[in-house]
Amino acid sequence: MQGEGARKVSVGELAGLLVAVFWAVLVTLLAVVLVRLSRVLKEATVLVSAVTEQAVPLLVDAGAAVRSANEQLERVDEITANVQDAAANANALSSTVAATIGGPLVKVAAFSYGVRKAVNRRQAGLTVPQQPGEREELARLIRAEVRAATAPRGGLLSRVRRAVRG
Repeated sequence: MQGEGARKVSVGELAGLLVAVFWAVLVTLLAVVLVRLSRVLKEATVLVSAVTEQAVPLLVDAGAAVRSANEQLERVDEITANVQDAAANANALSSTVAATIGGPLVKVAAFSYGVRKAVNRRQAGLTVPQQPGEREELARLIRAEVRAATAPRGGLLSRVRRAVRG
């Protein structure tokens, strides 16, 4: 059955042979994986260097844009402060004009209203009283009419009065 040159392989030798073949296959697979991994790492290195080359100018441009925006904001702050000062000056000017012209204007309007009422009463047949008591009564009525005419109503004169009073 067996020739003289044939030798029997023991179970231990067979197990050793299987382990050696398994290790050879495993090492071959690991070598293929390592080769592919090295290619991926080379490509990643190239990608990182390309991103770095492009990112640095972008960061420089972004920094310049931020500086420019900051300068513009400072200019806007100055403009806002100037507009605020101009608005305060305009408010002060309108208050001054209202105080200077508004008071006499209100008095003239009230006086003309009182005179108009007195003339209307005279034309209606009411006579101007000659007795001192009647004159005081007429003066009281005219003052009441003037107060009624100058009472705050939400119109221009009342706004002027409010501006003058502060």
